Amino acid sequence: MTCRTSFEILPVDFVHHDNPFQAFIFLCRYKGTIDGEEYEFRKCYARGCPDNLHPHVSQAIIIANRYLQKDYRKLEKAGIEIERRLFTLENMTAKFDGYQKEYDATLVIHDFINIAKEGNDVSVKVALESVPGVEHFVGYDNEMTFMMAEFMITCLGKTHRYERCLACYQTEREKEEKQNRINIANERLKILYDEFDQASIKYEKHFF
Repeated sequence: MTCRTSFEILPVDFVHHDNPFQAFIFLCRYKGTIDGEEYEFRKCYARGCPDNLHPHVSQAIIIANRYLQKDYRKLEKAGIEIERRLFTLENMTAKFDGYQKEYDATLVIHDFINIAKEGNDVSVKVALESVPGVEHFVGYDNEMTFMMAEFMITCLGKTHRYERCLACYQTEREKEEKQNRINIANERLKILYDEFDQASIKYEKHFF
């Protein structure tokens, strides 16, 4: 099996509860062959905004890279060699307003799983939603539906909000693609819920 990666950082116009906003999504595209058969898929690792509605772009890069490295470790454990490339601000064509604040202490969901494993109480509220968006490529736009999960994590007296995109599909191909993407999103939720169970995290299971 071979595996190659390439990155895409796309501006997307989202609509959430009739409120439009723009964000950047961080995508890694995987390509290669399995027993001589070619495959290709993409995975979203973070969403960042140039305002304060969601994690800032600089913070989203750190989140994306942490999850990306987690997937790299899984691939290597399976014996698949892969170049450990990461997202950087240099990947982006957009210019920002001098935002330079560092987020060295940025936490992700798995940090709270580890905190729970150390014996601390952690609870999670899970909310699922399908969010329409328009991806902007050079020369054309692409209408997509993003299957988003929001995690409100309460730990050590504070509540933290995190989002994960679990799958997406072309809106105009809803009949052909939606059920398959639902299956993918739910399988990813099952993996995460299993990790919650192993860490004795309090939560209620929700699926698409």
